[in-house]
Amino acid sequence: MTDRVPPEIEKVLVSSQEIADKVAEMAAAIDADYAGREVLLVGVLKGAVMIMADLARALTIPVSMEFMAVSSYGSSTSSSGVVRILKDLDREVAHKHVLVVEDVIDSGLTRSWLLRNMKSRGPASVEVCALLRKPEAAKVELPVKYVGFDIPSEFVVGYGLDYAERYRELPFVGLLKPEVYATS
Repeated sequence: MTDRVPPEIEKVLVSSQEIADKVAEMAAAIDADYAGREVLLVGVLKGAVMIMADLARALTIPVSMEFMAVSSYGSSTSSSGVVRILKDLDREVAHKHVLVVEDVIDSGLTRSWLLRNMKSRGPASVEVCALLRKPEAAKVELPVKYVGFDIPSEFVVGYGLDYAERYRELPFVGLLKPEVYATS
């Protein structure tokens, strides 16, 4: 199966098949690491919805799911580093094994804040699983235990990632043409 690519996409960086294979690989590692324990998956909205759903279905250990929405982008294409909680968790995480599920880690500023916030709530453990990581964009050291793909520090969309709330539904991760988001 080939992914249908809209004309606004310059190129596909990670195909839907590569994503499916990597999700299965990450799920196997998580299953092994958390054998005999239940994990609370905490998805960071909205981008993590796709990876969280696919990961939850691929895991064989008991899982429960929660969502949190934080923002540091506003309407920009790069992180401001100023974090706002838009939606907090609906339940306590104290004494639970928490796996924060992310779409992409770029500067690390937002996720660093999120991890400090999560650890302050008294969980048994906190780890991070991210489909994508942009090592060149890192501004802080951020421990990410499960990483799908390292990608260049470019503006990508698809598989949950958006530009102006568009392109999240694409089954792959693609490079958006600059003229789509360039300001005039």
